[in-house]
Amino acid sequence: MNFEKKYRYTGDDNLKLNKLKTTPMPKYKDKKEQIKTDIQDDIQKMAARQQMLYAEGTYGVLIVLQAMDAAGKDGMIRHVFSGINPEGCEVTSFKQPSKKELSHDYLWRCHLAMPSRGKIGIFNRSYYEDVLVDRVHPEILAGEHLPGIKTAADVKPKFFKDRYNDINQFENYETRNGFMILKFFLHISKDEQKRRFESRIETPEKNWKFSESDIKERKYWNQYEKAYNDAIESTSSPKNPWYIIPADDKWFSRLVVSKIINARLEKLPLAYPEVTPEQKQGLKTALDELEGGKKSQQQKK
Repeated sequence: MNFEKKYRYTGDDNLKLNKLKTTPMPKYKDKKEQIKTDIQDDIQKMAARQQMLYAEGTYGVLIVLQAMDAAGKDGMIRHVFSGINPEGCEVTSFKQPSKKELSHDYLWRCHLAMPSRGKIGIFNRSYYEDVLVDRVHPEILAGEHLPGIKTAADVKPKFFKDRYNDINQFENYETRNGFMILKFFLHISKDEQKRRFESRIETPEKNWKFSESDIKERKYWNQYEKAYNDAIESTSSPKNPWYIIPADDKWFSRLVVSKIINARLEKLPLAYPEVTPEQKQGLKTALDELEGGKKSQQQKK
């Protein structure tokens, strides 16, 4: 199954999120143990490619995870990236902007967190929050010292169209400079979100995951769905597509994401740095010195 092709959205047709399935493909239902085994295989492949990415130091990879609350972003990071060398992987979770961050443009903090060449960066939420949360709650923008915006009424549709253009230009710029951007929307149903919230409330070990704000934001489900629909539709392209992942089954969503990441990493022209004749000679000299030191120690004994 080519998951990369099946769940890729490039913006070529009108998007209707509320019509897309959030459940796994029938052949993967009740296959948790097999899925776990497949994910472990994918992790090993990903780790090997990440090592090559790090050694070459030419390309960088940014993975963007966006979703409604309780869709499984944290678990995705924990299970899919468990085999990645921490030295070559950075996770950034974006919360409410600080006073310092608000004194800059909205992309500033994300640009600072971009991975360096040779590394994989993971954004647990991202700059897309600025066309999602701000879209649902435009009153937030009134306190961000933006030109021409004093109240929520000043926020017109063009404001977000301009931000979509900002994001497209930002992603095109990064892609052109050797940074591959993989954008995943974990698509969960409202019923499944309700079930997971109930589990967080009823299970003592999960109480810490629950926040009253989750219930408050759930009331805006339709508005968020519309905001996601418009954002994904406006920022998808063949070079920087979105992947819309059915997320009602956490393990299936993890499998799909791991397969897609490996499929995209395979397309990068990665290779270990070539050793020059001079470097080979240097390696031989170093080996001779080590062997010589070893023989000297043996003779002393």
